Amino acid sequence: MTPHPVLVARDVSIRFGGVKALTDVSFEVRPGELFSIIGPNGAGKTSLLNCISGRYRPTAGSISLGGRDITHLKPNKRAAIGIGRTFQNLALFGHMSVLDNIMVGRHHLLKNNFLTGPLYWLSGARNEELAHRREVEHIIDFLEIEAVRHATAGTLSYGLRKRVELARAMALKPKLLLLDEPMAGMNLEEKEDMARYILDLNEEWGITIVMIEHDMGVVMDISHRVMVLDFGRKIADGLPAEIMENAYVKKAYLGEDLPDLEEDAAA
Repeated sequence: MTPHPVLVARDVSIRFGGVKALTDVSFEVRPGELFSIIGPNGAGKTSLLNCISGRYRPTAGSISLGGRDITHLKPNKRAAIGIGRTFQNLALFGHMSVLDNIMVGRHHLLKNNFLTGPLYWLSGARNEELAHRREVEHIIDFLEIEAVRHATAGTLSYGLRKRVELARAMALKPKLLLLDEPMAGMNLEEKEDMARYILDLNEEWGITIVMIEHDMGVVMDISHRVMVLDFGRKIADGLPAEIMENAYVKKAYLGEDLPDLEEDAAA
């Protein structure tokens, strides 16, 4: 029996004034899947992730998570039900330590509030904070950033900051993790490390992942399925091998001529 999809998008469209960023995009993501979205620059990939995370509201269409319609749900509410994400442009608190940046990702999981928090030793707030710190330390160990846990985030190298942003998204305990170009700007060694972390998150941690990435080699190596956008429309989705052989994908990426369908039919 096929499991129910984790994420379902139906005919999602969004426009900014007269510009159509997305037009009637539909797809499903299955539990435990590593689903990649590819396409040329300006194809609408990040706009689609913004619709899923709640940063944008679609002009038309619907988005559901685990069978629940989240089309009009606010971003903080989506985080609370298990949608985590990283950004194409780093969005860390540069003046804060690595540890504090990651702890921000646990904020919505804290049970104590401004009334019980001041009773730190009596209300259980101390035990709660210690439990969250243990979870954060587990993530730090997994991403191999122990040596910089107390460093100021803004002083780190680009590759390490990318890792810290992934750690903060993991701290949210997401059911669905959205990764927007997690390997952009990295050298080969950093890309290999990040690909390994993403694979382990998917296979060992059991996190369903939707990823935007321009490195076709990485995408085809680690993805279960791939969807291709071009000018805001879906032109293909399927297994990596199918996508590599798709004529419309070759046209979008390589500028190859499409086959003449009438000539093929005549033959």
